[in-house]
Amino acid sequence: MQWQFEEYAIDTDRQRLDMASITAWLQGTYWAAARPVEDMERSWENSAVVAGVYKGEELVGFARVVTDLATVAYLADIFIVPGYRGRGLGKWLVESLLSHPHLHGVKWLLHTRDAHDLYRQFGFQAAPVSLLERPRR
Repeated sequence: MQWQFEEYAIDTDRQRLDMASITAWLQGTYWAAARPVEDMERSWENSAVVAGVYKGEELVGFARVVTDLATVAYLADIFIVPGYRGRGLGKWLVESLLSHPHLHGVKWLLHTRDAHDLYRQFGFQAAPVSLLERPRR
């Protein structure tokens, strides 16, 4: 599946992803810095939907969705390369994934430490207090 916006494209073809670049960029984030590269690669291999944002052939952003394609979807590893931020690409990426036809009607989840205002624009809200989480060991 592809979406086009000016000179940019979002593509869900996992063969097109540059995993070496993705893992290197993720190692610089607060949420994945301690994640071993092998775990990063396995998480991308086993995510039902992966997406790259491209300017021509250059990967400039990415995200993945962990989902059963029926009831729940977890939006993860949303990242725009620093030199391409501020152009609306992150919003476009989230909007595109939320509109994915295989994900229509699912309950969406995500974790964020610093982008609450961004995700509220797409209908995300603070989780109810009944949410439980078991952190990685």
